[in-house]
Amino acid sequence: MNRTQTHGGTGASLTGPAPSGEPSGPAVNESLNTAEMRRILSSSFIGSAIEYYDFILYATAASLVFGHVFFADLGAGFALFASFATLAVGYVARPLGGVVFGHFGDKLGRKKMLVLSMLIMGVGTTLIGVLPTTAQIGIAAPIALVLLRICQGIAVGGEWGGAALMALEHAPKAKRGFATSFASAGGPAGAIMATLVVSAVSALTGENFLTWGWRIPFLLSAVLIAVGLVIRLKVSETPSFQRLEAVNDKRRMPILEVLRDHPRAVVLALLAAMSFYACQGLFTVWGVSLAVENGVDRSGVLNWKAAGAIVTLLVTFWAARMSDRIGRNRMLLIGGVVGVVLAYPLIALLNNGTLWGFAVAIVVGNGVVQGLLYGPIGAFVAEQFPTSVRYTGASLSYQGASTLGAGFSPMIATGLVLAAGGSIGLVAAFFAAVMVAGMVAVRLTKETSKIDLG
Repeated sequence: MNRTQTHGGTGASLTGPAPSGEPSGPAVNESLNTAEMRRILSSSFIGSAIEYYDFILYATAASLVFGHVFFADLGAGFALFASFATLAVGYVARPLGGVVFGHFGDKLGRKKMLVLSMLIMGVGTTLIGVLPTTAQIGIAAPIALVLLRICQGIAVGGEWGGAALMALEHAPKAKRGFATSFASAGGPAGAIMATLVVSAVSALTGENFLTWGWRIPFLLSAVLIAVGLVIRLKVSETPSFQRLEAVNDKRRMPILEVLRDHPRAVVLALLAAMSFYACQGLFTVWGVSLAVENGVDRSGVLNWKAAGAIVTLLVTFWAARMSDRIGRNRMLLIGGVVGVVLAYPLIALLNNGTLWGFAVAIVVGNGVVQGLLYGPIGAFVAEQFPTSVRYTGASLSYQGASTLGAGFSPMIATGLVLAAGGSIGLVAAFFAAVMVAGMVAVRLTKETSKIDLG
């Protein structure tokens, strides 16, 4: 079979027989409207939503609960900083999970790694729900919390790559962006579930929320994970990996191949993805904490956070579909420009101490800006790498961006406010700078929406 293929965002074309590691084979489904594709897309969406429910549930608890439960002796400001530090630990672990799961996903298959990542996530989250407090067991409590957060980070680090590739590698070329967005959309869907559950439990338990009510959403994870595993076990391995497996050298090391042959693609994809992760960290974590500290009603904040996630979900699907029509790069640049223009107004609204200000900021910042970036980013990142190292390369880039963009941005924002004596100007400048860095990376990358994946 003859074809032209571009990888790594370099513009290099390979014409002729399929190169080593990209064996030829039958085409993937030509439509998304088949029983198999519906099963694959629903599995990617529901599985990701459940895993991100667990992961983002921790972020919500870090904003509202853990400073009081595990770090109360540090004082309000430093307790919040310490709580955000444990949040960041999970993001630091995500690239490790991406590399480990990517390695075995490129050697053993996407499906097996998705099942394993879900098991690890479920066990870690459920154990957080039964973890004793610092008042009960002393320093062992925050240490255990950090270890369980690391387990969450490793699990979600392997989740996105597998879910995205299951959709991407089954989908026809003209609809890869939209198909991959089902895995990405699991993030805001999980955020909606986590936020609404915490809001409902907070309202029902009232004053008991900080003593035992916060544990209920974590324990609920056990039920959700069981549902997700049933769904995941029914999907088939991707055609791209099945063709690769026939000629795969089991001795190869995907991470070494990525670092040796595709370092430029890793860096550019990471910078491009970091922009939407900064939206997530600043608006849904730091912004939530800031609003509650400024006296805004906690339940109102959580409900509007859920509303913002709904908008993110809708805009993500729209932007992904548009990226199949006008290109991934153009959609990412549009989102970046909107983010830069609105950086200061949105951060100022987060800080104005009113529910309406928070509502506008979360709906526009988290919903519109993040959605415009989130829609095309999954396919954009995955398309930078060939099939033989796609799980590893895409996961390393995407999860590295999550560490820098979402994991550290709440801590950075908190530190910038402290350094500026309470002013939010530096936070707005930081947000705009991340947007600009992402746009520069996209401009240095070739358009990938029309390449053949193999």
